[in-house]
Amino acid sequence: MTTSQLAKMIDHTLLRADATRNEITKLIEEAKQYQFASVCVNPGWVSYASEQLQGTGVDICTVIGFPLGASTSEVKAFETKDAIAKGATEVDMVINISALKDGNDDVVEQDIRAVVEAAAGTLVKVIIETCLLTDEEKVRACQAAVRAGADFVKTSTGFSTGGATPEDIALMRRTVGPDVGVKASGGVRSLEDMQKMIEAGATRIGASSGVKIMQGGQSTSSY
Repeated sequence: MTTSQLAKMIDHTLLRADATRNEITKLIEEAKQYQFASVCVNPGWVSYASEQLQGTGVDICTVIGFPLGASTSEVKAFETKDAIAKGATEVDMVINISALKDGNDDVVEQDIRAVVEAAAGTLVKVIIETCLLTDEEKVRACQAAVRAGADFVKTSTGFSTGGATPEDIALMRRTVGPDVGVKASGGVRSLEDMQKMIEAGATRIGASSGVKIMQGGQSTSSY
């Protein structure tokens, strides 16, 4: 893949609670420079990112029910509509992990569908938080996302006990088939890491290390 093709697979991410305006501005400027797929920021930064990225071709991604997925479906739907109204062009929502662990797959599916319907055509990625799940639960979570009409399944928030692995990406790809996107996030810190995820089936990468990846370096970032 060319450098520009790789860049267009990266959601350039800054979701730390203590991120400052200067740090968000730097993220935005880097996204413009490298033409990343998107910047991924918390909802409070969506309006600012939308203003700064207007006309650049860089999307604005935000997170819903983040990072625990424990908000009610109604709150997630409202958060989705609000983010889109403020300029978000992609939303990454966290599933109801507790419901999945309890075997309430219908609840998980309905929760995802509430966001998909609220998004009304805006791209939806579904974070299943693989580090907290068994392989069987990962499969069920992905199946629920597909049934609910999501566009992507995504490994991780980056704020739990682990991030993406090639093995999880391969399992998710086998589960969702060729027509649903798979996003690897959490711990992708180098071009080598990214290539492993792509080989396993990832079509999008979430990382705070986008610049280091493009430069062929190794980041020490925790996300």
